[in-house]
Amino acid sequence: MTSHATNPVLPAVPTAPADLTKACSLRVVQRVVFPGADLDVVPLYVETNPDRGAAELAAEVAEELATGKKPTTSAAFPSAAVGEAQSSIRFGGDAPAHLAEEAGPRRSAVISAGRRVSFGTYFNAFPASYWRRWTTIESVTLRVRLAGESTIVLYRSTGKGHCYPVETIRTESDEPETIERTLPLNPFIDGGWYWFDIVAGPEPVTLVEAEWLTPAQADGQGRQGKVSIGITTFNQPEDMLGQLRTIAEATEIHDLLDTVYVIDQGSIRLTDQPGFPDAAKKIGDRLQVIEQGNLGGSGGFARSMAETLSAATSDYLLLMDDDVQFDPEGLLRAVAFADLARRPTIVGGHMFSRYDRCVMHAFAESVAPHPWWWGYAPNTKPRHDFGHRNLRNTPWLHRRADADYNGWWMCLIPVQVIGELGLALPVFIKWDDAEYGIRARDRGYPTVSLPGMAAWQAPWDDKDDGRDWQAYFHIRNRLVSALLHSPFPHGGGVIRESVERQVQHLLSMQYSTAALRIAALEDVLSGPGHMHSQIRTRLGQLREIRAQYTDAQEAADLDSFPPARRRAPEAVKDSLTPTNKLNLMAKAWSGAMRQLRRPRKGAGKRPQMVLPYQDASWFVLARLDSAVVSRADGTKAAWYRRDRRLFRTFMLRSLVLHYRLRRQWKRLAAQYRAAAGEFTSPQAWRQTFDASLGDRGDRVVLLEHSRHQAEPEPDR
Repeated sequence: MTSHATNPVLPAVPTAPADLTKACSLRVVQRVVFPGADLDVVPLYVETNPDRGAAELAAEVAEELATGKKPTTSAAFPSAAVGEAQSSIRFGGDAPAHLAEEAGPRRSAVISAGRRVSFGTYFNAFPASYWRRWTTIESVTLRVRLAGESTIVLYRSTGKGHCYPVETIRTESDEPETIERTLPLNPFIDGGWYWFDIVAGPEPVTLVEAEWLTPAQADGQGRQGKVSIGITTFNQPEDMLGQLRTIAEATEIHDLLDTVYVIDQGSIRLTDQPGFPDAAKKIGDRLQVIEQGNLGGSGGFARSMAETLSAATSDYLLLMDDDVQFDPEGLLRAVAFADLARRPTIVGGHMFSRYDRCVMHAFAESVAPHPWWWGYAPNTKPRHDFGHRNLRNTPWLHRRADADYNGWWMCLIPVQVIGELGLALPVFIKWDDAEYGIRARDRGYPTVSLPGMAAWQAPWDDKDDGRDWQAYFHIRNRLVSALLHSPFPHGGGVIRESVERQVQHLLSMQYSTAALRIAALEDVLSGPGHMHSQIRTRLGQLREIRAQYTDAQEAADLDSFPPARRRAPEAVKDSLTPTNKLNLMAKAWSGAMRQLRRPRKGAGKRPQMVLPYQDASWFVLARLDSAVVSRADGTKAAWYRRDRRLFRTFMLRSLVLHYRLRRQWKRLAAQYRAAAGEFTSPQAWRQTFDASLGDRGDRVVLLEHSRHQAEPEPDR
């Protein structure tokens, strides 16, 4: 067995002292893993063309310089690149059987002769800057076990996105050998990653396994914490069973797994599904299914929090949605990161699209304090496609992104934090995760969106939650969270922005949405007492309100509506996106003045246009008297019709309510902040859990797999 290293020509960082790893034991914090049979996510795990993305980057920069407009791309991972990956590296079922026996089927691979494979990828590069900033460790050790003649090139990057080789290591043995290098974390204060490439020699090279390790300190921080999983489900039995199977088959997480809480709030009971007994049996008595009335996502997650606090056997609670697919490796990494964090830290995973599986929703999320609106963090970009632009050639991904909160599609919270901060806000859905992150931040507990921890979920682009029944929760919960946390008088710009949004909905003939927003304002003004008292009943009332308006009466077939006019109105043909504030105000004023005129004759009998969702902007709809508009998910459409009376009534009511909210902001903020400790307490939530039992028509059922028995669904 022989190996030797060569000094790099470009700048490098010094290695850590040779005796550092001898002074303490090492703990694996991140393993190199492969995707198995899912070829759509190969670019997230392994890069077979390290230069892919450089040409696209150059073209994008050139276009930005030429036009001043940032282009958008969403290209899928090219099929040619999939073929290249298969010819360069074989892993999973294609790897030799003995590898699976030694390191596991997702840990090993064979690199074809003469090929170069990079592990500078989302899942397999080491996010050094996050460990440098938020944990106590000062160095990381790369351990690679492989057989065959090869060259290993170790790289690092900076927060500016510059990439440098650190060391080149050559191996020549046909027998498996282990290479270890300990590297410091001190150069990564602003950003940067470590990763390595493998270049195979004249014969294929076998990568048995590779992992990143950190010193396990003698002060007890090296102890591996126990984690419970809390999943809220509502009538998604197939997705939920898929999650249970993933947990059952991921034997590597079982040593740290305490309890899996499934909070079932739907009418289609998970425990009645044919596949449930088998999935439950594989998890064992750690699985508990708790049935309760529909209290929304916040009610389900709050129940998981309450049960974990009561059991007092876990260090962490991992919250997940029922419709996500996740890589169990992320759970291991989250626990390791939290164990070694400087202070109790919320560790969140990124959300990738369930359909374009290399597209990441956001690298980190924050709440802008003045408008009090959520969005992607500064210096990051949304909807990044790793299949189009890899890590090496995307400079902004190398800068550490600090988050205010992380979505609860996959988020690990220390039980200590839950015990101090209380449970989720009783808001049904929306803003519960964002508010909790802000609440934790204000108490000194950070949230870290950790690269390499991820779940796949239906993207928000395909959801209509800004104008359907969820519109109520968007504005109500946003205002409540601003009352609780905004540092600005009158909430900064949140009231003004709310007025602008309401005007846009009214100009768009979305009267059902406007009505729901008015109901939200009225509830906020009523004080904090409405939150728990209405959480079980408000959804039904909102659906009744919405059903009264034609824009909420949808049909799946466009032929259900009268045929539209053959030609679009000329004014709409020339409608352009507002390019500045003056232009935007002009369009809004023009649309508002138009509301004073009677709708065109015949507009109530035949729509003027049929508009796809992406074309139905407010400044287009404001120039129409009727239109058929599709949903964001493309499943249905509704006929919008202008109504002067509704416009005047809703506009006046909205202005009055927003005026009252501004005038009473200081008093309301004091009320909500004084009551926050009570309405987020386990005691208050327990009363709501118990009250919800009547909504299901039966008692809450706590089920472990060993005593599961099917029960008939109650009449609803």
